[in-house]
Amino acid sequence: MTYEFSGYATKHNLKCSDGRTILPDAFKTNDGSIVPLVWQHKHDDPENVLGHALLENRKDGVYAYCSLNNSEKANVVRELLSHKDVKHLSIYANKLVQRGDDVM
Repeated sequence: MTYEFSGYATKHNLKCSDGRTILPDAFKTNDGSIVPLVWQHKHDDPENVLGHALLENRKDGVYAYCSLNNSEKANVVRELLSHKDVKHLSIYANKLVQRGDDVM
C-alpha cells in the first residue's frame, strides 16, 4: 500500500508534553498494527478519524506510515500537509504500563 506521509509517532527516552517518557519497546506489541489516524487525539467523534496509520516499532521510537481518507476534514489536513503547516505527529495510547512518568 502507498502511504501519503510518514513520521515518528513517538521517540524513545524523550519527555512528552504530558510529562511521560516512552521507553524503548513500550509499543513493541503494536509493531505492524494499523490504527485510526485522528486529529488531536479526539476519539469522541467519528468525523475526527482522518485515515489510518501503520505502526513500525524501531530501536529509536515508533514510526507511522499514514494514509488519509476522503472525508472533508482529511482533505483539509491533506492541504495543511502540502503546505507544511502541520509538522508533528503523536501517538495516543490507553492501558499503559507506567512506573512514575516512564511508559513501558
